[in-house]
Amino acid sequence: MNANMFLNQIEQISVGLAFIIFPLLFVFAFAVHPGLLRPHLLGPEGLVPRAHKNGLLQFGHVSVMLNTGLLIVVALHFMKLLDHSSGAWGGFTGAAIAILGAIFLAADKGVLCLTMSAFDTLPEKVFGQIMPGVMAMFTKKGWLVLLWGIVFLPIGFAIQAIALLRTHTLSSWQSLVFLIGVLLVATPDGFEIINLSASIMMAIALVPYGTQIIAKVL
Repeated sequence: MNANMFLNQIEQISVGLAFIIFPLLFVFAFAVHPGLLRPHLLGPEGLVPRAHKNGLLQFGHVSVMLNTGLLIVVALHFMKLLDHSSGAWGGFTGAAIAILGAIFLAADKGVLCLTMSAFDTLPEKVFGQIMPGVMAMFTKKGWLVLLWGIVFLPIGFAIQAIALLRTHTLSSWQSLVFLIGVLLVATPDGFEIINLSASIMMAIALVPYGTQIIAKVL
């Protein structure tokens, strides 16, 4: 086996693992949210105490932040898959939008998770004193308003899922389940039980596909 063939195998295995790991990390991240069986809309006043001193939740958010790299791999793979079909523009446009959303998702978790973990090291009295600053972050004041750009992620993947469905590039059931999953995963804070269900749907659609990619080169 020459070096190029070996490199190609490593690349394909890595892509397959991205399809397997990305939805499973989402499942984990949403599963560790407290109050899953008591869904209700949460504003900043509810998000701050939920995140404060919750190490498991913050670890879940860190995993989502790192997961954004895998999201980009998936978006680019779908774009390549659709490249020579009538859904090429959908693949390209969806990838561009999804990648932009993934960047904003990484920024969102960096600001509201990594920063919060640093604040958790402070004594409660000091934490109470900086609460106006914490609330300014969670209400997305200033340039943090750009964090709303995370909505580009499900929009981009939805465009790709529709293109996959229309061109039959991916099996119809996988494309449809993936489409429903990416739309539901955008459910607002406080309804993580829906986000969790959406992540499970994405795992059902994508994990077998990732396994198939790996099986082809082994």
